[in-house]
Amino acid sequence: MFCDVSLEHVLGVHNVPTTYHVPVLLKSQGLVDTLRDLLRLDEITKPQYLVDRGQKTWAEWTRLTTQQEHTFDTVKIVLVGKYITLHDSYLSVVKSLEHSAMRCGKKLDLSWVDASNLEEKARNDNPAEFHQAWHRICTADGILVPGGFGHRGTEGMIAAAKYARENNTPYLGICLGMQIAVIEYARNVCGISKAGSVELDGENCPDPLVIFMPEISKTHLGGTMRLGLRPTLFQEGSEWSRLRKLYGDKTEILERHRHRYEVNPEYIDRLATAGLTFVGKDDKGERMEIIELKDHPWYVAVQFHPEYLSRVLQPSKTYLGFVAAAAGCLEKVTKDVLSQGDGPIDGVNGIKI
Repeated sequence: MFCDVSLEHVLGVHNVPTTYHVPVLLKSQGLVDTLRDLLRLDEITKPQYLVDRGQKTWAEWTRLTTQQEHTFDTVKIVLVGKYITLHDSYLSVVKSLEHSAMRCGKKLDLSWVDASNLEEKARNDNPAEFHQAWHRICTADGILVPGGFGHRGTEGMIAAAKYARENNTPYLGICLGMQIAVIEYARNVCGISKAGSVELDGENCPDPLVIFMPEISKTHLGGTMRLGLRPTLFQEGSEWSRLRKLYGDKTEILERHRHRYEVNPEYIDRLATAGLTFVGKDDKGERMEIIELKDHPWYVAVQFHPEYLSRVLQPSKTYLGFVAAAAGCLEKVTKDVLSQGDGPIDGVNGIKI
């Protein structure tokens, strides 16, 4: 009343549990009505299909956020990373996990583990952090290894991938996380003890399971990655794939990429014979895009970055499958996705809302 602002234009914006509640709060404070009046939106002719779409989106958003207020079951995910002192380094990953947890009707319980603390060197140098890190791994519902660069911490990531594989803990590897899973499998299942990566171990790596892509510049690093939206084709005989089932009848998906290294084609047959299935490849059949283990609740790793396309009302299916497997509801979520589309799911009744 003392700043020449009309009373109806004063909003009481208080703290809310999550950022997803903010639009609901602003609407309850009359922001939508105020904007409609100020901009004279009622004088604009709007196609009915746009009105219907907007109303549907708003109804789904409201119900999704309201559902979260009454959700108490959690899904415990551990992120094994290199840059965890700055959580924003993985912001898109975290948001994708949140989108998926909401879709599953769960609250996300996210733990952060510095990959270096999982390595044997840490047992002596930092025993408290070593045991704490492994406690988080052993008590997690799901283990995620995201992208990254350089050698530091990668042996810890390999140890985490090995634990997930051997203990039937749902695993998701993204970019570097896929390369880590391939190296781990080569070492501990295929018997290639010196399996490594030319990025991590140098050009003299005895068994380079991961190599520099031939068309990428080794001297000019700026803007020379394999970037952008690129197709991934599901391979024949991969109909069993848990990830593929989330896409229904699709045989091709489009995902965004950001990498310089790839799985070495010379080792593909040996890995596949040992049980590591490459369920997705690029449109030329040359680059490995998706790996998955058949006899595992969820052991999936992808070369692309599905977090770049995840949305609140339409979570990335890669992340959704991972979180659903970790939460013990993958079968139900898959069925709901296929039968009801991409809207949010009521975590209690398993129906689209």
